[in-house]
Amino acid sequence: MPARAAKAEAKSKAKSAASGKRKPKTEARDIDASVDVGLDGLALHVGYAVRRFQLWIFQDFIKTLAAVDITPTQYSVLTVISANPGLTQMAVAKRLGIERARLVHLLNALEQRNLVKRAASRVDRRSHALHLTASGEASLRQFKLLAAEHERHVIEKIGKDNRERLLEILAPFR
Repeated sequence: MPARAAKAEAKSKAKSAASGKRKPKTEARDIDASVDVGLDGLALHVGYAVRRFQLWIFQDFIKTLAAVDITPTQYSVLTVISANPGLTQMAVAKRLGIERARLVHLLNALEQRNLVKRAASRVDRRSHALHLTASGEASLRQFKLLAAEHERHVIEKIGKDNRERLLEILAPFR
């Protein structure tokens, strides 16, 4: 708030206090967090339901893999590099829908942890070919075991048949 507006507001409050008059409250009433807050039609929006499920998925994934400090995005990058040794940074970014600048930071962090290595591409010397290190390969095996545990949590939450059906429904977005 600009200084002039702040002074005017303070002056108005001081005047009201001096006259004993109070300004009427116009704010919406606070609703206690324990109250069931209705969603109206929002509950029928697919996007809302998918977003809530995504939040639960990410939270469970992060919690399940907390001991190894791997995020869902890092896990995805390691998995794609493992399945496609020598893939370029650009190809990984495009396939996973990650901004190039964000991927560079992510790869820097994975490189510092000795999980990924970059090498000059044999095809295009301006590009880097990505590979897992031996430590990265061993770590990814451990990460996949934990990711499988996370998938078991998903089955517990929505059921095996619903999980399979959800994967079918979401297949066009892979």
